[in-house]
Amino acid sequence: MSTSSRSEQASTEVKQGTPRAEKRGFRRTLAAYVALTKPRVLELLLVSTVPVMFLAADGVPNLWLVLATVIGGAMSAGSAASFNMYIDRDIDMKMKRTKNRPLVTGEVTPREVLVFSWVLAIVQAVWFLVFTNVLTTVLSCVAIFFYVVIYTIILKRRTEQNIVWGGIAGCFPVLIGWAAVTNSLDWAPFVLFVLIFLWTPPHYWPLSMKYAGDYDETDVPMLGATRSGQQVGLQVVLYAWATLACSLLLIPIAHMGIVYTASALVFGGWFIYESHRMYNMSVRAKAGVEQGSEARPMRVFHASITYLTLVFLAVAVDPLLPF
Repeated sequence: MSTSSRSEQASTEVKQGTPRAEKRGFRRTLAAYVALTKPRVLELLLVSTVPVMFLAADGVPNLWLVLATVIGGAMSAGSAASFNMYIDRDIDMKMKRTKNRPLVTGEVTPREVLVFSWVLAIVQAVWFLVFTNVLTTVLSCVAIFFYVVIYTIILKRRTEQNIVWGGIAGCFPVLIGWAAVTNSLDWAPFVLFVLIFLWTPPHYWPLSMKYAGDYDETDVPMLGATRSGQQVGLQVVLYAWATLACSLLLIPIAHMGIVYTASALVFGGWFIYESHRMYNMSVRAKAGVEQGSEARPMRVFHASITYLTLVFLAVAVDPLLPF
């Protein structure tokens, strides 16, 4: 089925689904539009933007610039997320994890979401152009394009490697943060770009393992749903090791100090440890030695979030210290 056909079908299904209230209160409407921006994903994107600005400034950057970049980044990520919900509304109807999204419940219409998505995309571009520079503006627009077109439209429903290459969209905040401060790019943000690229699969595949049934129901070939727990676990381990190795490259390239070095080693080691535990449990479960391994993937999922947050916190703190 073509994308346009899916969209038409989804539109019809939404209209035939849960009826929207004739009159929505302001809070209810606001909550629906906020949900369209996927706030939890937004938090992760901003966690990777601000610390890079400290690194680019080799200290405390202009705080007004940080605020402007955060606002612009929030609109950029929110626009991409909203476009994603518009395109994937047929999938969201069938998945337990997404059944309460605004388009599924009827809180907003497909037309309203599409308009909202385009408005955010245009406003964020103008915002970045006014308060930062042309390079930052271009990078933010490319990030939206990559997430909406390359990942959501082209890759997501066609290949189990969708999150690997589609995850590139989530790597752009480090380039945006650096460009906002320096109006240029350097090797340091590209190392962090690759770090997030390598981190994304072991972050998302455990989640897709937990919701494998949902992905099977919607015919989305997410690796966590198409392969055995042992196969996915091995891939998670390999990517976790690669993530740690990449994080260490930043030490000589950006002249990082003891805080970042220790954080990269300790938290990276912990991330690898949790990944190995998940893999070992899947091996034992397959051999019939141990049951009840379904909780382990989510442990790795949450560990990956904590890992990225702490490592990027170290990226921000390290330039502030004299050693």
